[in-house]
Parts: sequence; structure tokens; C-alpha cells
Amino acid sequence: MKNGLAVLLLCLTGAIPASAQTPFYQGKTITIVVGYLAGDGYDIWARLLAAHMGKHIPGNPNFVVQNMPGAGSMIAANHIFNVAKPDGLTMASIGPSLYLDQLVGKKEVQFDWSKFGWVGSTENTPWLFYMSTSTPFKSIEDVRKAKEAPKCSATSSGTSGHFIPKLLEEAVGAKFTIVMGYQGGAEQDLAFERGEVVCRALSIPTFFAREPFATWRKKGMVRILLQTGRKRDSKMPDVPTIHELMNEYKTPAPTRALVTAILASGDLGRPFITPPAIPAERLTILREAFRKTMADPGFLADVKTRKFEIAPDTGEELETLAKEIVAQPREIVERMKRLLSE
Repeated sequence: MKNGLAVLLLCLTGAIPASAQTPFYQGKTITIVVGYLAGDGYDIWARLLAAHMGKHIPGNPNFVVQNMPGAGSMIAANHIFNVAKPDGLTMASIGPSLYLDQLVGKKEVQFDWSKFGWVGSTENTPWLFYMSTSTPFKSIEDVRKAKEAPKCSATSSGTSGHFIPKLLEEAVGAKFTIVMGYQGGAEQDLAFERGEVVCRALSIPTFFAREPFATWRKKGMVRILLQTGRKRDSKMPDVPTIHELMNEYKTPAPTRALVTAILASGDLGRPFITPPAIPAERLTILREAFRKTMADPGFLADVKTRKFEIAPDTGEELETLAKEIVAQPREIVERMKRLLSE
């Protein structure tokens, strides 16, 4: 009897240890909203995470993935910022370059990049630029000399498919025609195979991890003209970097600063975010679970099976970077506006 009264008093006073309380996430489901089509690289990473992250969260919640493609993942970003409840039960996988749309003042932007909750990123995403071997273009210099600009695909402005060709025009004088409006990678792949477009900028990890790119390489359908990393990737030792080309063409310092500011999105990689202002302790739980998942043997085995490469960043690192990259000097922002609005 005395023991029962003691337990009742502890309940009434809130003095039961936290370890004895039911974890918030127990019996709940976390939704990962993906701003791209099913089968896209972002979608695959989200599903890999969803399969393993739950066991690293107290309460072992379920995970589901919801695709919300459109506008280079801006629809998903706007949804997370304005509609999704800040209760720790919604995450999202969005494009890392959406901050560019915010900086240039696009009216469609309904978020503040620096105020998302940053959970972590699975990889860094430097880009490459490939060209169909059905064209005569074997180098960026060939494109510079072209009488007719080759057509490249993109989902929308502010995405790598858009800003990489624009940067090449600005920095080294190679001109391209950009065809926008595709919903995701699969649609762009089909457009390439149909000959609607002949070029595209794409993350290096995706190009070397999934189809149809492996088949295209085996068949000799694509030629890589450029990569955006500071150093040449070991998988492409003969492909020049944009920084090498800027040295070759003596690109002026202000334009180099613009290139650096825009390519910073590659450091954000494949970011996973939450709505702003979720309870701090829940964001901490998600960040810790993400960190543990990145070292989970089962997760790493699945990543290897997919032929992906993992290079994770923590939520704290992403939060710092997100705040830094939206604090660009006015002159850089003005040049971004001109470049990305064209």
C-alpha cells in the first residue's frame, strides 16, 4: 500500500525519472517529404534513411516517405516551412541550392533558408557537366566556339541544371540554351535519350551511382566536359575543373567570387531539414539519430549496394553554413539576380 502511494505521489509531483517516461516518438510516425520524383537520387537517399533511422530514436518510430515534386523541390520547401507542423514528426529532403532563389528575391519563395531545422546531410555533391557524344562538342572550348548553343535540361531556375550552364557562360563564355520544366531526373534522362536535349549538369555521386548513366557510359553516349570541385575527382582524372578553366580564361576576381558563392550549395550536399521552430530537444534527438545512422552497419551496407558514397555532415555544420551563405555581399546578390533571372 505504501509503495502504491509513493508511486502516486511521484506521478503527481512529476518526480518520476525521465527514463521511466514514455518516449515522445513511441508509437509515432515520422514523414520524410522528398521534393523530387520517386527513384530520383534524393528519393533513394530518403528511403535508405527511413529504413534505418527509426531504431536510433528513443521509442523506435516508423518512417514513411512522401514525394512532393515540383519547381526543383521549392514546393516541398514551402510546404515544410509553412504547412508542416513543427512537432518533430516531419522531415524533408530538398535541393541544396534553393537559397539562391531566396537571395535573388523570387516571389515563389515562401521560406527563410536560415530558419529551417537542419538534421544532417548524407553526402557532398560537387557537380559534373556532361554532353552527348552525338554532338561535336568535346570540350568547353568547343562550346565557346559554337554557332548554335547546345540545349541542356533543368527542372527550374536556381537548380544545378540551370546555374551550372549559366556560370559557364558568365565565367568562361560558353553559351547554352536551357530547357526547364522537367519534374525530376527521370524525365530529364528520357529527354536526353530522345534527343530533346544534349547536355546536363548533375551531381558526381548520382552520375556514378545509378542508371541510366552506367549504361550510357558503357555505350559511349556521354562525354564529361567539366567538374566543379576544387580538385579533380579520382573517377575523372582527365576532366578539368571549373577553377582550372577560370585560370585558363583569366576570369576576373568578382566573377570568381560569384562562382564560389553559388557552388557553395554543393557543400550542403543532400540536406535533410525540419520545419522551423521545432522543440530543441526533438531536433537534438533527430540529429543524434541521423549521426548514428550514418555509422550503422546495415545502413552502410545498403548504401554500398546502391553504389553510393557517403560523406555526411552534421546538422550543426549545415546550420552554420546555411546562415553564412545567405549573408552574401550586396554586389554578389545583384550579380546573382541578373545571372539567374536570364
